[in-house]
Amino acid sequence: MERLGTGIGWRPEIADAVERMPGIDWVEAVAENVCPGHLPDSLIRLRERGVTVIPHGVSLGLGGADRPDEGRLTALAERVEALGAPLVTEHIAFVRAGGPLTASPLLEAGHLLPVPRTRDALDVLCENIRIAQDALPVPLAVENIAALLAWPGEEMTEGQFLYELADRTGVRLLIDVANLHTNHVNRGEDSAKALAELPVEAIAYVHVAGGVERDGVWHDTHAHPVPASVLAILTDLASRVSPPGVLLERDDNFPEPALLERELEAIQGALTKGWARSAASRVPSREAAPTPETVTASAQPTPPTPPAVRQSSDCARQRLALAQTALLSALVAGTPVPDGFDRMRLGVQARALGVKRADVVAKVAPELPVILGESYRPAFLAYAHSHPMTGGYRRDALDFAGQLLLSGGPEDVGARRELREWWLERSGPAPRSTRPAVRLARATRRVLLRR
Repeated sequence: MERLGTGIGWRPEIADAVERMPGIDWVEAVAENVCPGHLPDSLIRLRERGVTVIPHGVSLGLGGADRPDEGRLTALAERVEALGAPLVTEHIAFVRAGGPLTASPLLEAGHLLPVPRTRDALDVLCENIRIAQDALPVPLAVENIAALLAWPGEEMTEGQFLYELADRTGVRLLIDVANLHTNHVNRGEDSAKALAELPVEAIAYVHVAGGVERDGVWHDTHAHPVPASVLAILTDLASRVSPPGVLLERDDNFPEPALLERELEAIQGALTKGWARSAASRVPSREAAPTPETVTASAQPTPPTPPAVRQSSDCARQRLALAQTALLSALVAGTPVPDGFDRMRLGVQARALGVKRADVVAKVAPELPVILGESYRPAFLAYAHSHPMTGGYRRDALDFAGQLLLSGGPEDVGARRELREWWLERSGPAPRSTRPAVRLARATRRVLLRR
């Protein structure tokens, strides 16, 4: 595996700061936010300096019941080629459910949701990953995710699930130590045991990120400083293997560049501590010095016998589809909670999904909070409670505005007129005209509407 070194998640909000940061060997960009024909100038400059850029996908849904969408795979491959990336990454998660397999409407989570650690889910995931591997021009690595809830009736631990996944497909692993911490707090899982069960030779690189605990639930926000507990897991991992690369993720609430650099220094310190611990553990004991035979044996462990290759059946896909649709429908459409799930924890997840939708829609359609003011968030959360997302966030913004107008809102007449104008300009069959006379008329109309 290529050595990557120290990296940071590239985001437009901190692009200038990332370019000036010392010691950055590589960056990771969210694949869906990159347009192959119009790469951001910052990424172009980084590439020209020899900084590796890796696309990180969030929408394939490799853990879903459906086979990967060809269009999404093609789009991801295009981004790999445009960035000249040596690797591409995605998540072990499902992000949508429903559709033909369940004869129900397709639902979008707008979030990475956990895959049940069952044989059915593993078989489906393995086949989906093989399909993706065949369609992508570079090696694929998949990431363990954070979860607020656990599936009932799971048959494997996270480490066992990841080990068999890597063994059966040859896929590389992107290990997120912050997600291991999240699952320790929220699901009572032993992060040290998970690390011990991992095929460390399959690790492509490592994510480190911050979060926050509220009412006994750890939220993987990527908007808070990296806590000591996450750094401790990184140290444990580094004592077992020297990862090819380590990357700091930050998606919101960006601090001053100096604070990000300090977090990178803390990450390097945790790695150094782990490597020192590993070196100390290799010092031979005076009581039992190793023989050449034992050294050779320990350096070349006997690989486990691989399990028989299993293909996912249509029946396994349908069983998984029904289970995932029932869970997602309960989270985003208010249907009954499936048997075996923690109702309180599922409620926390449902509220978190609604808040995330409101936040992301405010980013992709920043005019909405401006037009609606303080009423934006309560209005959107009320809408989200009874209107599941069926497309992307831009479609969600249009649907929200249209529904609000149909219901007679907002109460302020001026805001209603401006919202209607905004919706009409974006929901028509053709883009707005860029002719100067039309643009002037449109701007004049907006000014008059505000009076």
